[in-house]
Amino acid sequence: MAGSGKAHLRDGSLLRVEDLVVEFPAGPGRKVHAVSGISLDVVEGETLGLVGESGCGKSTTGKAIMQMPRPTSGTVAFEGEALTSLKGEALRQTRPTMQMIFQDPISSLNPRRKVGDIIGEPLRVWGRGDADEREKKVREVLEAVGIDPDAAMPRRPHQFSGGQCQRISIARALMLDPRVIICDEPVSALDVSVQAQILNLLEDMKARYGLTLIFIAHDLAVVKNVSDRVAVMYLGKVCEVGPPDTLYEEPAHHYTAALLSAIPVPDPEAERLDAGGIGGELPSPLDPPSGCRFRTRCPEAQERCAAEEPLMREVGVNHFVACHFPRIGGTAPPDASVPVTVSQH
Repeated sequence: MAGSGKAHLRDGSLLRVEDLVVEFPAGPGRKVHAVSGISLDVVEGETLGLVGESGCGKSTTGKAIMQMPRPTSGTVAFEGEALTSLKGEALRQTRPTMQMIFQDPISSLNPRRKVGDIIGEPLRVWGRGDADEREKKVREVLEAVGIDPDAAMPRRPHQFSGGQCQRISIARALMLDPRVIICDEPVSALDVSVQAQILNLLEDMKARYGLTLIFIAHDLAVVKNVSDRVAVMYLGKVCEVGPPDTLYEEPAHHYTAALLSAIPVPDPEAERLDAGGIGGELPSPLDPPSGCRFRTRCPEAQERCAAEEPLMREVGVNHFVACHFPRIGGTAPPDASVPVTVSQH
């Protein structure tokens, strides 16, 4: 199956992902199609929001960009250098420039080690500074993320709340002065009030350290507040890309509209976006539908959706969608699709 097109990719990107495929074995002759030919890019200083249902491949995409695991195929380029072609020490030398904040803030920290040792470990591994310089850096970054270094450094992760552990994880990610940080649902396990604190902290750190972020989440409401651009994923594919305000006000893909309609609104009199009667269950990534993968749940699906895979096309200013019959932009022309073998489901 072909990818979802590259019309949305831009020149001069800091990080560029093309035709990324990640598959996992699932028994004799079977494999999980976790990510299926997606293309993304991030320019320097930007925050790209990556959203979609649980199981759509968001976290796998983030880890594949970091080369853990290695993608099955496709390319990941950082400043024009293909990370997917690097091995051994050459790949290791790129690690300080790209860091990751993991989804579970507590299990991502070593329970046996003290916080001061956890945060200072990257500096020790890379031989940066002497003991005094490393301690000074640890204290500086802990204070930057709102943690008292004197109280935190001698303690262990289990002695902190989830929000505090996430701040510690952010501090650890900042230690090597990275240029790109991939945030894998950094607030999904936290209370709503703590979520706001962490989101504000990420924005502060982005401005203070000149970071470029990929923010992975399943909540469009959260992503809207932190992102400069949003990519919507469904079952291993990118179906829509655009500015967050545009996606909110006028979503082009029926799946994006469904996600927006599921956002709780704390106003009983507020108008809600009509998702068009979308229902059904998420298909299995072991045997995804042919053509458009969303067709089994889409209210506008037609025969063409099963026979041809839609490719990305522009339907507004910096607004792209992969759909034959989108909510805006009119019917896709014949050259905006790829013929495929029709599945029976």
